[in-house]
Amino acid sequence: MSEQAGGWTRGDWMQTFTGRQFFPLDPRPDEIDTRDIAHALSMICRYGGHASRFYSVAEHCVLMSRAVAPEHALWALLHDATEAYVGDMVRPLKRQIPHYQAIEHGVMVAISQRFGVVPEMPPEVKDADNRILLDERAVVLTTPPASWHQDGMKPLGVKVECLPPHRAEYEYRRRLDELLATTPEPAQETP
Repeated sequence: MSEQAGGWTRGDWMQTFTGRQFFPLDPRPDEIDTRDIAHALSMICRYGGHASRFYSVAEHCVLMSRAVAPEHALWALLHDATEAYVGDMVRPLKRQIPHYQAIEHGVMVAISQRFGVVPEMPPEVKDADNRILLDERAVVLTTPPASWHQDGMKPLGVKVECLPPHRAEYEYRRRLDELLATTPEPAQETP
């Protein structure tokens, strides 16, 4: 456990790219840093690393944010931001670990509060997240040994480039800055 001012504990912590303490079991919106998210997601390979070449979560998120309606673009960019703090886990495994899902949800709530979006994924973003798998599969995966749940869906229609991490990080930060510049700040409560 980690000691804090006043003697109370927040659980174990991790060190982020920017050198901060982050407590995955007790996340706070003011501890979410866009630089940490962009950097970490640019270094995480999709599909648990089982891609034919490096393809980052950051690039995946940027592509989704450009493919959905403008009102969902920020959510699409942030939809995997939790992975910057809790890592990536392949879908079949993630579905079987409810405690992990609860931790991930807690981090998403903090991220949602930090950026002023609702913590529940909009249906359009969920649909795009399923459809982009077909675009990605065509570029970074081998021929599947069996059908996917997404077979029969229309691909999202994005161009997967497999950017190197430094470019993916740059594109993520640029897209986030662009979206935050057009998104009104959440209303602050008055004491």
